[in-house]
Amino acid sequence: MELELNVQDCFWRGEDGESPPSPRLGFEAIAPETWEFWFAEWLGQLHPYLPPADGYEISLRLTEDTEMRGFNARYRSLDKPTDVLAFATLEVSYPQSPEMLSSPSCYLGDILISVETAARQARQQGHSLQTELAWLAAHGLLHLLGWDHPDDRSLTRMLDRQTALLQAVNLECGQYFGSDR
Repeated sequence: MELELNVQDCFWRGEDGESPPSPRLGFEAIAPETWEFWFAEWLGQLHPYLPPADGYEISLRLTEDTEMRGFNARYRSLDKPTDVLAFATLEVSYPQSPEMLSSPSCYLGDILISVETAARQARQQGHSLQTELAWLAAHGLLHLLGWDHPDDRSLTRMLDRQTALLQAVNLECGQYFGSDR
């Protein structure tokens, strides 16, 4: 299974493969190769939930609260920043077109994460920003695959899956965390 991950990190500054600290947020940026490893592992874990394809494409944008607030206002009618938004290209209730089924790669959608909100949540929960960002990325990926959490039962199921995804890439998370879950 092939994976094409487009990482747009507004905090990434290095071209030499190093992950320099963000002076404003005081954290080590996550290298694109780390994101690619995580998503490849997660897609392997989530294989039963994936549409059939030879490969998958995902766009990940790490941004600031200001931009996230704009997206949240436009798409959710909430005039405040949020931690993660996912824009799925596949609708669970609609069958895939013949063109989509014949394409060698399936575009799953876009995940946006506010690093500023993630940093606040990581401090509140007492774990690393890296863990919080991975948690939010896993949450967004599940949304791209049709998972949702309209009630406590489905939320618990989704959070349990997120925990398993983080454990699959050797990131430990104790309790469920994040401010809006």
